[in-house]
Amino acid sequence: MNYDKVAPKKYQVYTAKNFKKIKQLECVPDDVLTSVDVVSKVFAFKTNNYVVDELINWEKVPDDPIFRLVFPQKGMLSDHEYSHMKSLVMNSASPGSIRANVASIHKRMNPHPAGQMELNVPESTGIRGLSGVQHKYDETVLFFPSQGQTCHAFCTYCFRWPQFSGLDNYRFASKNVDALIRYIEMHPEITDLLITGGDPLVMSAKVLEQYIDPVLKSSPGNLSTIRIGTKVPAYWPYRFLTDNDSDDLMRLFSRIAESGYHLALMAHYTHYRELETPAAEAAVKRLRQAGAVIRSQSPVVRHINDNPEVWSRMWEIQAGLGVIPYYMFVQRNTGPRSYFSLPLKQAYDIFTESYKGVSGLKRTVRGPSMSAAPGKVLVEGITGIRGEKYFVLKFIQARNPEWVNRIFFAEYDERACWLDELTPAFGEQEFFFDLRDAA
Repeated sequence: MNYDKVAPKKYQVYTAKNFKKIKQLECVPDDVLTSVDVVSKVFAFKTNNYVVDELINWEKVPDDPIFRLVFPQKGMLSDHEYSHMKSLVMNSASPGSIRANVASIHKRMNPHPAGQMELNVPESTGIRGLSGVQHKYDETVLFFPSQGQTCHAFCTYCFRWPQFSGLDNYRFASKNVDALIRYIEMHPEITDLLITGGDPLVMSAKVLEQYIDPVLKSSPGNLSTIRIGTKVPAYWPYRFLTDNDSDDLMRLFSRIAESGYHLALMAHYTHYRELETPAAEAAVKRLRQAGAVIRSQSPVVRHINDNPEVWSRMWEIQAGLGVIPYYMFVQRNTGPRSYFSLPLKQAYDIFTESYKGVSGLKRTVRGPSMSAAPGKVLVEGITGIRGEKYFVLKFIQARNPEWVNRIFFAEYDERACWLDELTPAFGEQEFFFDLRDAA
């Protein structure tokens, strides 16, 4: 695929205020449009004309997986929550009443799981301006650039939904790259910088450069890898092809690689459809030419990709394009989890069937993995011991480095969806880590 042959596309954004201007919605049932209108008052809604025109199969709406991926769904709220919010909206309740109801729903939805506010934020460093920094694992520090705390489209399952929902007390953001550099220099164990959001690649090349260049010039500590978490290759591949500053962005990426850093794009691909357009293929090619290594990760979620064939096909396409399958996550215990979450047993079965369906070169992927407060816990297997079934679990990353690669067991529970819903095996009263940190 030659990216020079991809025609430019003018960007158009749709939000809760103007989504009814989408022409394709003319054939969508009124009750579906009403649910989008109602639920978008609770969860921020945003998409663009590429997703609408090239990714969604409108003949299959409302069941199309990409439609469910970006358009808020009725099931994201409980029956009571939906009925009450619908009543407020339909009866033109005051903005204050709607905001109060939304706030009460948000508070019940565990807005910052896995100890992000309590455990991941650096303290007592003597460095000001670290409000947009998280440091959970020794080797990796996360940075949330202020201008990158939005996306080209919002995923309905996103575990960072508080970044977009007006919850300022739960929002991570910083413009202080100098504070970040000083923090890295104070912590020689840090080798990886993950620039995340939102989506850092919504920023212009010039703005992104203002964050990257100081890091390249100072070369702090033992830093060797710069990661960028992004959904842009799936949601707006023209960012790398025909946008006004696409060439500038590619030159910046090349400069990162030429400076001796490993440039890793942590790309969020949720469904194989996101890889099938000419623009998506061309974007991957150009990113790789610029020196980026692209790794793919996504949660397995109900209604969108809870099918082994979706995953095996996605991994096949990724490998063919040079994208490395990296993680299958378990849907986090936050936001509208009751709509998207799968029992761990089902997530494991989907992973296993998908994994069996591809060759060894695609088996770089790890999963299903729970990003819980103690660390990334892999569901390694389900096994029988003396006639009883157990989950075999393993830390593949951990807040305490001594736990990494440690295997442990939990009682088999076909309904459990998260670590804090599991019981230690063999009559043990507690796991070797604090289960309170699993929430």
